[in-house]
Amino acid sequence: MFPLWLKLAVTAFVLVTLAVYYVKYGPGNFLWFSDIALIVTVPALWLENALLASMMALAVLLPEVLWNLAYFLRLLTGRRVTGLTEYMFDASKPLFLRALSLFHIVLPPLLVWMVARLGYDPRALIAQTVLAWIVLPLTYWLTDPDANINWVRGFGGPGARTRLPPFAYLAMLMVGFPLLAYWPTHLMLAHLFG
Repeated sequence: MFPLWLKLAVTAFVLVTLAVYYVKYGPGNFLWFSDIALIVTVPALWLENALLASMMALAVLLPEVLWNLAYFLRLLTGRRVTGLTEYMFDASKPLFLRALSLFHIVLPPLLVWMVARLGYDPRALIAQTVLAWIVLPLTYWLTDPDANINWVRGFGGPGARTRLPPFAYLAMLMVGFPLLAYWPTHLMLAHLFG
């Protein structure tokens, strides 16, 4: 169903990105939902697995739209919208490293195309919610608080903090992702490709 050249290209890109990110950012960086989605896209492509593709689409479509809006508004107008993409404009970071993050632009349409071809698997809502309920606490306990991976310390970029008690905020996030990101995306994908 998916062409071999695409499977090979995505796999090669992910392997390079994994190696570079591991050296530059360490293993905790792979707990970002966008990085998880990038990695899981490889087996979803090779296995042509609707559940994996659907889960990753639920996980990242809405956050990636926000990332892309922030990135392109900053790129075109110079105005900072959120802290999500500040690193893309940090000249102290190597251009190659920043260029790898352009996967945020390609990943959403790739996942939508995959789901369109494979069909949307409605089990993805529960499966992705369970995955998030595992990833979010792990992210909180295992990663550098200043990195603020998956916004477990507060909404915004690195170093963001919340005024809520930490575990209350984490619990709110664990409810918020499924209700505010996964559920609307689930409804849209089920309507379009179910």
